[in-house]
Amino acid sequence: MNGTLDHTMIRVSDLEKSLDWYQTHLEYEEKDRYEGDGFTIVYLGPEEMHEEGAMLEITHNEGEDVELGDAWGHVAVRVPEGELEEHYEQLMDEGVEDYRDPESCGGRYAFVRDPDGHEVEIVQRDVGETWSLDHTMIRVEDADEALGFWTRKFEYDEVGRWEADTFANYFVEPADAADEAMSLELTYNYDGRTYDQGDAWGHLCLRVDDLEGDWDQLVEREAPDYRAPESNDNMYAFTKDQDGHEIELLERDLEAESLFPF
Repeated sequence: MNGTLDHTMIRVSDLEKSLDWYQTHLEYEEKDRYEGDGFTIVYLGPEEMHEEGAMLEITHNEGEDVELGDAWGHVAVRVPEGELEEHYEQLMDEGVEDYRDPESCGGRYAFVRDPDGHEVEIVQRDVGETWSLDHTMIRVEDADEALGFWTRKFEYDEVGRWEADTFANYFVEPADAADEAMSLELTYNYDGRTYDQGDAWGHLCLRVDDLEGDWDQLVEREAPDYRAPESNDNMYAFTKDQDGHEIELLERDLEAESLFPF
């Protein structure tokens, strides 16, 4: 199954405020927009993007504030090796909220927050455009089940892990993914805690070659039938992982005039 991570969707309370934040501080540009009945969807990303690079999807529902849960962790964005402090100080000068500075993270990474409190990690990479999405982190309640879900149902590879005294991080991505592609980080805390999804985080989206065929394969592999293709006019579909994280499947023509299938 070809399941490149296409985008991560977050919900925001104030569309213009969020767009200004990401366009000003991360230098994102608007890739496409869809105005629905009572909601707006905007795709964002760096000006230059690798074909396997992931976008950030911002969704705003009119008249609704969003509530953060703790089942979702953060998105991570890239800056060049050796430039973490420089880019972090630039964000501070621009008035971005100081959440976890490089010094408190051993000089390896840092965290800031967007207007709704979504955590944005800054990591150092020598691949991908500056500020491009590096990974999305979600929390899981059973590491074996989570790894099994992604490796069995989507044929992802475990490409890295870090095990500490109280938690572990596991990184998974499609086989033969480009270095510029986004990875998925699964965080497992050993204390047996449970998590709340909230509504500020939306979903992960996988770009597939054959929506109906890949969906049938997922059903055969016992993935939850949450929103099948036929319930979405065969434009996209949704399943859920073992913890309730929503996962969209979408065919995308990279040469099409619009990024949206509708």
